[in-house]
Amino acid sequence: MPEQFTNYLKTKIALTDEQVELISKDLKVKTFEKNELVLSAGDTSSKTYFVLDGLMRSYSIDSKGKAHVIQFAPEGWWLSERNSMFNQASDFYVDAIEPTKAVIIPKDYFTVGATHVAGFNELNNTMLNNAIRFMQKRINMLLSATAEERYLDFIRLYPNLTLRVPQWMIASYLGITPESLSRVRKDLANKHFR
Repeated sequence: MPEQFTNYLKTKIALTDEQVELISKDLKVKTFEKNELVLSAGDTSSKTYFVLDGLMRSYSIDSKGKAHVIQFAPEGWWLSERNSMFNQASDFYVDAIEPTKAVIIPKDYFTVGATHVAGFNELNNTMLNNAIRFMQKRINMLLSATAEERYLDFIRLYPNLTLRVPQWMIASYLGITPESLSRVRKDLANKHFR
């Protein structure tokens, strides 16, 4: 198993090398090409992705064909589509924005891990709670924050993505037009923001 994934697990829970090997022996690593579609709306998939290298995103497409970015997943981030994991049709698409290498994690990974490692359920619960908190904050920002506040929050959350992601995708994530994003960036530059 890649050292980056092993190190991630060891920073979250006390694990021996033997335990990591035991719970990770059936995991696979897959490489996705740039722009490769990993999941389509309407499909089902019980997989979660841990990004080792590269960048993925989840997004929806509205009835007018406009994409709405839900989440970016750079190195060290997890990405899954919860509906799809429970055998329901996905509402979202997942693709690789850059060439991406990811650990493919099956739905039962944490259940199986908990049978071998004390505290593995707690790790799963913490991750689920963090995902819920992330989405609640994201909804609140979309409902109540200004475009500038949303952009500053994006920079805090994803400090290395402004040069890796096309501006229209960032605008989509923020729920604003690319023109509004340009104005926000110009206003911040005028305020000597770096």
